[in-house]
Amino acid sequence: MPAAVCHRFTDRRAGDLAVSGPPDELAPRRAAIHPAPWTWLRQDHGARVVTVTRPGEHAGEIADAAVTTVVDAPIAVHAADCAPLLLEADGALGVVHAGWRGLVAGVVEAAARALVDLGHPPRAARLGPCIRPRCYEFGADDLAAVASRYGHAVVATTAWGTPALDLPAAVRAACARIEVPLADDGTCTACSPVHWSHRARGDASRQALVAWSAADEPVTGRGRHGG
Repeated sequence: MPAAVCHRFTDRRAGDLAVSGPPDELAPRRAAIHPAPWTWLRQDHGARVVTVTRPGEHAGEIADAAVTTVVDAPIAVHAADCAPLLLEADGALGVVHAGWRGLVAGVVEAAARALVDLGHPPRAARLGPCIRPRCYEFGADDLAAVASRYGHAVVATTAWGTPALDLPAAVRAACARIEVPLADDGTCTACSPVHWSHRARGDASRQALVAWSAADEPVTGRGRHGG
């Protein structure tokens, strides 16, 4: 049976998965989702992608995306407003931490190229909980930088009438560039009571997107939000 792409967009019920947390607390929380060593990243809002050839490889490295063709090698990105993005391919998968700086740097396109280099071009993408434009007030210069890369569709307005970034629209534009359809979860981290938000509440805790392939699971995903 071909390997199936499995994924989990966590929330508060899975506990704080911020990589800066105590290892003795992180280990059981990670193991409850997948028991194999995780590839987790020290994200710096850039476009570096790591290619994982064994479970846990590159754990702790500075990067904002990871790709793999290895079965049962969980790869993860973490966020509390930025966009967690899953790229699915036949026989491979990738995870992307897509904040606005990473998007401008081309992190989504870089992850797609890494999958192509592995011989497995992405065929679908899934966007998880992230901040939505009604809650994402944004400075004019930074908004212009995103718009210069992905077009005016990223320019929006907050619920209180100030300039905003439409982060999902930027992700959608990046996925259009790599010719991959995007499924959007639709959840706003700033509005959701079960997600952490750095922008809305100053949360230091993080939810995760963790994904892996499993030869014995014919159904994509093991639940998209649950703890």
